[in-house]
Amino acid sequence: MAEALADEPSALAALLSAYAGDDMARHRLLWTLDARFARLAATTSEPMIGQIRLAWWQEALSDEAGAKGRGEPLIDGLRTLGALPPAGLSAWLDGWEAMVGDVDLDGYANGRGGGLFHALAGESDVSPWLTQAGAAWALWDLSGHVADPSLAADAIGLAREKMPSFSQPWPAAWRPVRIAYGLARQDILKGRVAPKRLTPGLYLRLLRVALTTR
Repeated sequence: MAEALADEPSALAALLSAYAGDDMARHRLLWTLDARFARLAATTSEPMIGQIRLAWWQEALSDEAGAKGRGEPLIDGLRTLGALPPAGLSAWLDGWEAMVGDVDLDGYANGRGGGLFHALAGESDVSPWLTQAGAAWALWDLSGHVADPSLAADAIGLAREKMPSFSQPWPAAWRPVRIAYGLARQDILKGRVAPKRLTPGLYLRLLRVALTTR
């Protein structure tokens, strides 16, 4: 059931993972898992088939006995790190399911973004503003990967509505997601879609966000 795909995070995700310090390996695996879910959604047009494929991941990533998914490098890697099941997993998978068939931007944002940021935080309970930040980030990220300009614009418009209004400091352990959201926030406020790849300009912006935001 698991796809034989290259298990590498995107260039941007790899950079963000580097800011996780000792937790870098877990972050890289989670970002790579998210990329696997993205490819699954992109290559599945039938909602029922998508549900079946995502259900396999739900079961394998949640199997306490460690039998399901054995031999799948992403699952084996996370299991070795003691990082299964990832926090926010159900929401994360629901978000990708919202992209199979008729697109549900709201469900995608809350699920994929909120679930992924929850998983990266690695805590059982997180503040709602973190999942809101994740929802806004996910819409920004989507805007850079779709061919339909109107869908990209809709994603950025909804992202502005999803942005949390908060002043709480980000915990030090959440630095990678703080940077990810900081990048997205700059573009969302300007109504600008995400770059399609890691450009020199985006890299410089990432460095500035990492140095200046708290």
